[in-house]
Amino acid sequence: MVANTDRAQRGIQSIEVGGQLLLALVHHGRPMALKDLAFEAGMAPAKAHPYLVSFGRIGLIEQDANTGHYFLGLLALQLGMISLQQANPVQVATPLLGALAQRIGHTVAIAVWGARGATIVRLEASPAAVHVNMRHGTVFSPTNTASGRLFAAYLDAALMKQRIDDVRRHRSANPESSVPGMPAAAPLPSWREFERQLEEVRAHGLSRSVGEVLPGVNAMAAPVFDHTGAIVLAITAIGPAAVFDTRWDGAVARALRECAAQVSQRLGA
Repeated sequence: MVANTDRAQRGIQSIEVGGQLLLALVHHGRPMALKDLAFEAGMAPAKAHPYLVSFGRIGLIEQDANTGHYFLGLLALQLGMISLQQANPVQVATPLLGALAQRIGHTVAIAVWGARGATIVRLEASPAAVHVNMRHGTVFSPTNTASGRLFAAYLDAALMKQRIDDVRRHRSANPESSVPGMPAAAPLPSWREFERQLEEVRAHGLSRSVGEVLPGVNAMAAPVFDHTGAIVLAITAIGPAAVFDTRWDGAVARALRECAAQVSQRLGA
């Protein structure tokens, strides 16, 4: 049984060696001469050249007829485009939640923009004995939550203004619509005031909420972008104010930025 497992995991060393040349081209992001490419891949030019010939034949690389420099070819482009099409942002981000929750010691969630606003679709509970719970399907207010403001900062301004105006009209027409046992909804800011808040979010690349929804509960959210530069989800952390670091350059902020950047990179941002 062990022998079968070993055979299933055995690779082809020559492919892995040649792959270093492709990695070098990706890393530098520009056409490269044979000697430079070979150096970056840790091999002699004479050894690198046959790999490049084979890669060229299948379209992974091409060679400039004038300079002789090598660059990624049509097949590489097609593979990249197909990879982007197949990459589901939530599926890419979900495996990272457990490690993120362990690292920062708080509950973390993935929120996407839905028909009703920023909505939780994945959760990873905090490893701490005392923590704040969230629920799948929770919809965040666009004006007084970290996730809501994050989406508002990166989505179309006209869309967000319309959304806030709709909420304002709904509250005016339904003054008794608050949920029993829940805190009253926070007053809606003017659009000018809200724009200043969104500028702060964009300046830091993060959104935070300090005791806005519930006293003693803080939150912070980081954006994930796809290959077009559009925001596709928010990675949000929430926890008790007494132990939740809300500094823009604090431990929670750094961990969220790194996690979001990792997912964004996988999506081609």
